[in-house]
Amino acid sequence: MTPSPTFLDELSSALREIGQSELLPRFEANIAVDYKADGSVITQADHAVDARVREFLREHGGGDPVLSEEQPRAEQARVLEQAPAFWLVDPLDGTSNFAGGMPFFAISVARIEGARVTLGATYDPIRDELFSAARDGPLRLNGGVPPARSRPASPGLAHAIALVDYKRLEPHLASVLARAAPYRSQRNLGACALEWAWLAAGRADLYLHGGQALWDSAAGSLMLECADGAMACATGGPVFHRSLDKRSAVAARSPALFDQWYSWLAPHFTSGAATP
Repeated sequence: MTPSPTFLDELSSALREIGQSELLPRFEANIAVDYKADGSVITQADHAVDARVREFLREHGGGDPVLSEEQPRAEQARVLEQAPAFWLVDPLDGTSNFAGGMPFFAISVARIEGARVTLGATYDPIRDELFSAARDGPLRLNGGVPPARSRPASPGLAHAIALVDYKRLEPHLASVLARAAPYRSQRNLGACALEWAWLAAGRADLYLHGGQALWDSAAGSLMLECADGAMACATGGPVFHRSLDKRSAVAARSPALFDQWYSWLAPHFTSGAATP
């Protein structure tokens, strides 16, 4: 069932309430930390937010199933294979930051219809910032236009600020960027959903990641599209892919800047320096 025209506002309000009630009280509160089979961090905050978001979507999401980062992989695969439309949830993007006391984390929710992302919302409780977008609509920050969107994108790589996750790049590409990066400055927030939202909002010019799960990029890639940015994976295909396989991401605030960025990276991709 297609969500109502007011659903994005309802979802935004719910994420704000959940983030403020479930995440903020637990942040820097010495909560227990556990580890998944792949070594990634998980906390009681992840589980609490996951349960609350699922409850909201069960009541207001039109009956479509949920695929959450915290589900067993078999359940995730079943949703991908069987559901024409579903809700994609990352209850706590940036769990390592959250557990370590670094104020960069978010809740992110997207709606998937077929092979397309049609709605996305990402909430940053520390800054009380709710980024949202619906297909064919504008990017919104707390219901209005992000202030940084009025600042033009960098005209060229030499003046650009890039969000780059070195950890997930192949050593060759990481080494080249460390020695001879084409951009002015580099940052990494450690929370993919937040990085996508910040790029779309105009707080950075370029993006590069060596391998993201679909819940990392879904909401943010729609936001960047709605903000007139451009993106692709290393092989030139779409960033969002209806699969549990991780996928690389190259993106920029403008198509012109993306062309420069991708052209600079392409020779290193062909040498086997990035995932698909």
